[in-house]
Amino acid sequence: MSKETLTPEKNAPVRCALLSVSDKTGIVEFAKGLHARGVTLLSTGGTAAALTQAGLPVVEVGQHTGFPEMLDGRVKTLHPKIHGGILARRDLPEHVKALADHGIATIDLVAVNLYPFRETVARDGCTLDDAIENIDIGGPSMVRAAAKNWKHVGIVVEPADYPALLAALDEHGNALPEALRFDLARKAFAHTAAYDGAIANWLTARNEKGVAEDFPQSFHYRGVCVQTLRYGENPHQKAAFYRDEAPPVGSLSTFTLLQGKALSYNNLADSDAAWECVKALPAFACVIVKHANPCGVAVADNALNAYRKAWATDPVSAFGGIIAFNGVVDEAAAAVICEQFLEVLIAPAYTDGARAALAKKPNVRVLEIALPKTNGDPSALGSILDFKRIGGGLLVQSADNRTAAPDTWRVVTRKAPSADEMRDLVFAWNVAKYVKSNTIVYARHLQTMGVGAGQMSRIDSARIAALKAQQANLTLQGSVAASDAFFPFRDGLDVIIDYGATAVVQPGGSMRDEEVIAAANERDIAMVFTGMRHFRH
Repeated sequence: MSKETLTPEKNAPVRCALLSVSDKTGIVEFAKGLHARGVTLLSTGGTAAALTQAGLPVVEVGQHTGFPEMLDGRVKTLHPKIHGGILARRDLPEHVKALADHGIATIDLVAVNLYPFRETVARDGCTLDDAIENIDIGGPSMVRAAAKNWKHVGIVVEPADYPALLAALDEHGNALPEALRFDLARKAFAHTAAYDGAIANWLTARNEKGVAEDFPQSFHYRGVCVQTLRYGENPHQKAAFYRDEAPPVGSLSTFTLLQGKALSYNNLADSDAAWECVKALPAFACVIVKHANPCGVAVADNALNAYRKAWATDPVSAFGGIIAFNGVVDEAAAAVICEQFLEVLIAPAYTDGARAALAKKPNVRVLEIALPKTNGDPSALGSILDFKRIGGGLLVQSADNRTAAPDTWRVVTRKAPSADEMRDLVFAWNVAKYVKSNTIVYARHLQTMGVGAGQMSRIDSARIAALKAQQANLTLQGSVAASDAFFPFRDGLDVIIDYGATAVVQPGGSMRDEEVIAAANERDIAMVFTGMRHFRH
């Protein structure tokens, strides 16, 4: 039988384990479990000290190799007695003979996790030297060696796997089954890949003096597959859902599914659009999304009233949509929501009565997500990157998690907005940020009256939003309007005023701003500039 076709041992016995961990969570208990099962414990530095203090018999790596740790701990395990013991194939006579000739004992289980590089560079004031000293060398070498030789050796990098590994030893007579060894090896390679990716991301975003640049020269993303989806945007497309290794608090991927079927590709995309929008609004807000665009948004004194106002904006589009709240959903709101067809309901919490009402609609996917503590400031979410795939490449940008505060807005017309108009302008502006460009949003009394999204012409967006209001029997007289980008000509502004808007918010910045301002003064409306654009493609 050739080397390439040799099969792994069905159950690989564990007689000697090497334990060398930076994160010592559960390591003493794990080592006690191994010792109780007759496994010899081999360990390094701090791990060996912790196990010795716990009363466990430990062979320190320096004793095992005949060489002490050196170079301030940079060299500990880089020795043939370590790597030969891990990498030797037990099914090859020449490997077994080489071990015997050189007095190398086999190592059957390796428990290693790595220096805290990511935690180190996340700390304020971390220097280039600090980062370099927290790059593990021997650890990844042992992890990769054990994972490469998974047919004969077990490798564990996550403390959460310790109990299952001990249970497997009991079930299989102090041996590890093939399927478990392969699964652990896959986790190990993912672990070292993520570690190296974090190092590359951090180092290639700095020069030799440690001065940071905006983006790394080499970009590595790590996600964990949460589920394989039934299909993608269309039935002929395959799809999967990956969660960030460390998702931000309050992001969609941190949801708990309380009831309903697994979410589809489109459910997840639309739910993200709804949740991101509702997070940016004051409570109680309700956002209804269809095909990635808010079709109805409102703020009221409770969930039910917010829902009714949001639904009234565009009942036709809201059919089969995604509904998100930023406050507790109670029984009254849940009962009315259940009267319509919806795909997903999202909120930070539900009362028991609401859960009971929703249970009568078992096909509705009900998600619970904790709201992040931003104190109304989206920038408090921190630096998050947005990705967009293009042919043969990836566009990466910082997230649009900033917005111009109303106290920085500039009134550019003779007429200033009234207090009620300003309140609605702020609301409309926050909604417009989450609508596909080109965007026009009409609002009144903290309710969207019409949403125009994703048109090639801003004038068309204004007209479509007005048409939506007309179809919903809503009047735009006395409304305000938000535009996600500047008006290149006065014609778009004239359309909005013709439909009844009395105040407009826009970023400004056009070569023809003065022409547009003059038009607003001519038509006797108020207009404010935010100085910040919110394109959403």
